Amino acid sequence: MENPFNLFKRTVFPSSLGVDIGTTSIKVVEVKQGDKRPFVVNYGLLESSGYLARANQALQTSNLKIFESDVTELLKTVIREMGTATKDAVASIAPFSAFMTVLDFPNMSQQEMEKAIQYQAKQYVPIPLSEVALDWLKVGESQDDEGFMRQKILLISVPLEQIKKYQRMFAAAGLSLRALEIESLSLARIFGGDPTSTIVVDIGSRSTNIIFLENGRLAWNVQSDFAAATLTQNLAESLGINALRAEELKKERGILGTGPNRELSTIMIPFLDAIINEVKKAQFGYKAQFPSAKKTERMIITGGGANLLGIGPYFEREFALPVVRANSFAGFEHDPAIEPLIPELNPVMSVALGLGMKQFA
Repeated sequence: MENPFNLFKRTVFPSSLGVDIGTTSIKVVEVKQGDKRPFVVNYGLLESSGYLARANQALQTSNLKIFESDVTELLKTVIREMGTATKDAVASIAPFSAFMTVLDFPNMSQQEMEKAIQYQAKQYVPIPLSEVALDWLKVGESQDDEGFMRQKILLISVPLEQIKKYQRMFAAAGLSLRALEIESLSLARIFGGDPTSTIVVDIGSRSTNIIFLENGRLAWNVQSDFAAATLTQNLAESLGINALRAEELKKERGILGTGPNRELSTIMIPFLDAIINEVKKAQFGYKAQFPSAKKTERMIITGGGANLLGIGPYFEREFALPVVRANSFAGFEHDPAIEPLIPELNPVMSVALGLGMKQFA
C-alpha cells in the first residue's frame, strides 16, 4: 500500500532511515539496496529508562500526547551516534494514535468507493474529517446470502495535529520526513511474505499491538494497554526492589525459573496471562468481523516483550499454535559483524526494518 496519509510524494532514494518512535525508545535502521535484497547499512537503538521508575514518563502515550522536545533530542542523539549522512526518513505512527475500523461495502468502482467511504467515515471517525488524514485499505471480500460480492474495507484516520508534530520533530532533528505509516503496515511488510494465516503479537513497553495477516496482507488490528512494562513494575513492587533491577531480573531469568527462582515466574505469569486474554479477545473479534477467514496457522511474537525467556512455549500451550519469535532480519542483507546481535535485535527492530523496506517493497 502507498503511504496511507497522502501527504508525501513517493520517491526512491539511494538509502533511507526507518524510524520507529515507541512509547519509551527510538529505533532507527538505515537501509539501501543490496545485491539481491535490501541491505541494513546501520542501526541505532536508544531507550529512555526513566519510564521504569516513573510510570508516567514516556515519549508518547495512548491519549495522543507526544513529548516533542524529548523525542527530538533523542532522535538527534541516535542519528549522531549512528554517524549516518542519510537524511531521508520514513516513520511509524503508533496504532493508538490512529483510528481504525472495518466497514462492509458491496463491490463498486474506485470512484464510487471513495465517495461511499467519505460518507461512512463521518459516522465512525470521532473528530471532524477536516481534522484528520484519511485513507482506506481493502482487507477482504465475501459473498452474501443472495450471491452478491461484498468487500471489507479497513478505514484508517490519524489526527492532522499528530502528523504535524512528527513533521516538526523530524525537521528539528535535521531529517526529511518522506512518509508516515501505521506500525501495523510496517509489520505486515516484514511478516507477510507468504500466505500463511498469521497473528502477530507486538509486545511493546506500554502497549501490545495485535495484527491479523490474511494472504500476506494486513486484515485487522487491535491495540491493548497491557504490555511489558507492567511485568517489570509489578515484579519490582512484589520483590521490593527498584524497577531497573527488576528489568534486569526479567531479562536474565524470564518465566523459566525453577527452585528459588520460581517466584519470578509466579509473579509475572498473571500479567502475561492478561496479554494472552487480550489476544484471545482479538481472535474472537476477528472471527466475528471475518467469518470466512482461514483458520490461523501460526503466531509471531515481536517487540521487546518477545525477548522474555520462556514466552514462546508458554504462548504455544495457551493457543495450541506454532509460536515463533520474530526473524525480522531474514529479508535483509547485512554486515556479518552484527550477526551475534541479531537474535536479540530481531523482535525489537521489526517496525523500523519494515519502514526501511518500504521503498524496496
